Amino acid sequence: MEKIPTWLPVVALALADAQGRWLMHRRPPDKAHAGLWEFPGGKVENGENPVQALVREIEEELAYRLDSETLLPAGFAQEPASVGSAQIVILLYTSLWDGSPLSTQEGGEVDWFRPEEIAKLDKPPLDVALAQGLFEKASH
Repeated sequence: MEKIPTWLPVVALALADAQGRWLMHRRPPDKAHAGLWEFPGGKVENGENPVQALVREIEEELAYRLDSETLLPAGFAQEPASVGSAQIVILLYTSLWDGSPLSTQEGGEVDWFRPEEIAKLDKPPLDVALAQGLFEKASH
């Protein structure tokens, strides 16, 4: 029987403000992809669905309480399957910022950017794909 590759589900948030800007998180120096900008989020833990994981991750990372009812699926990106390691698949959700304060809890920094600015930021490959998918869809 053929081995079925395993995968690692990850969730990310594209949070928009009223001015058409999007929140991006800059990876801290001690993490993989250090210094690169990404949509905030993290791994889906056992027993969680993607929305539960995203609400938990954003509260842990940014001290911001998301309303799960406002989260809309926006797309996904996946790395190529490779032998011996789990394939990362990022599920992207959108929501509108309610104006509550945001505070980075795990290092790095956050800032708001317009889509054309996000296109110029240094990002991990999967975040490049997520941003392209999100903003191409929005412009149609």
